[in-house]
Amino acid sequence: MPHELPRLRLGLDFIPSQDPERPGLLIRDPYKFSEAMLLVPPPIVSSLACFDGEKTSLDLRQELVHSLGEIQVGDIEKHLLDTLSQAGFLEDDTFAAMRDQRIKEFAAAPIRESSHAGAAYPNDPDAARQELAQYLNGGASPSPEPLIGIAAPHVSPFGGWQTYREAYGALDNSYSNRTFVILGTSHYGEPDCFGLTRKPFRTPLGAALCDTALVDELAAKAPTAVRMEDYCHAIEHSIEFQVLFLQHLFGPDIRILPILCGAYARSLYHGGMPEHAPGVDRFLGTLGEIAARESNRLFFVLGIDMAHMGARYGDPFPAFAGQAHMLNVEQRDRQRIESLAAGDAPAFWDQVRQNHDDLKWCGSAPLYTFLKALPQARATLRRYEQWNIDPKSVVSFAALAFH
Repeated sequence: MPHELPRLRLGLDFIPSQDPERPGLLIRDPYKFSEAMLLVPPPIVSSLACFDGEKTSLDLRQELVHSLGEIQVGDIEKHLLDTLSQAGFLEDDTFAAMRDQRIKEFAAAPIRESSHAGAAYPNDPDAARQELAQYLNGGASPSPEPLIGIAAPHVSPFGGWQTYREAYGALDNSYSNRTFVILGTSHYGEPDCFGLTRKPFRTPLGAALCDTALVDELAAKAPTAVRMEDYCHAIEHSIEFQVLFLQHLFGPDIRILPILCGAYARSLYHGGMPEHAPGVDRFLGTLGEIAARESNRLFFVLGIDMAHMGARYGDPFPAFAGQAHMLNVEQRDRQRIESLAAGDAPAFWDQVRQNHDDLKWCGSAPLYTFLKALPQARATLRRYEQWNIDPKSVVSFAALAFH
């Protein structure tokens, strides 16, 4: 008897193979609940549409017969189903067990281990220091006026090193003893929520200490908006890259308050302001109280990117940095930056909400969070950049200094 097929998990990465010797569609799990990577051969790719939670094994068999031109497809059908399940790519009991185990392991771990060392930057400490020194060498002078924060990219350092240089070049040694409140974009977390962790952050340069007293204060005063020991910290790069640069400047045992800011989806798609979502106003208010009380003991670092345009991001056109469509994107990016310069949170958010943020800014939530918690902040643009992350897709980002 035909049975209902489980749904293919949302949020998986599907990447066309670039190897002409091995064509097909690569599938991987960006959440790293599963370490598997599968290559689905071209004739079978269309059959993945059967895993939508509604179709049955009979629908899959018919699709395989049609795409392969064979009648006997029972073994292929079973192999495909078993392989997807064992890889943790289906919404079934196998995946649920994988997910629960990884979340449990992160919650129990004494430290947040580096997730991107060896890929986005060297795993060897000496090689990492050498590479970071090359990135930061020759930047602009530190800001002549006292700062309360900076915004830096969270693209891979090799892609945005010039803008990282301008952001971190604003700092001198006078900031070395601060607790760095790092507001990072949560790419995988729950919308309208904030992911916190008490764990130290380890990179090849050492372990950064977490200010657990401030973490506990935020969790206690805004519990409905907080996700404590959020597993997303285990895989997120938007904070990790900032920790790495800060350690390079000020030593491995810096103090941090890492906060992942989930997308303000309720406001973006249903109206109202972000703080109207349950618990968000309490969180923003508590963060503002901490900032006012602690004053010069804190320094804010925002790990943000801006527009994401082109084929990789679902647009019907290729994008090229500084050309054609991206010229208009730059103009709109700069309009938002002008609102940041004026400290005008409502104007900034109105710009973000236009067309449900068709620019796909990957940093609007940390920026709005910062502006609401520190309404006196004003931004100065130190560098704006667009980068082709692949031949047909562009990410924009900027270095900002807040005073």
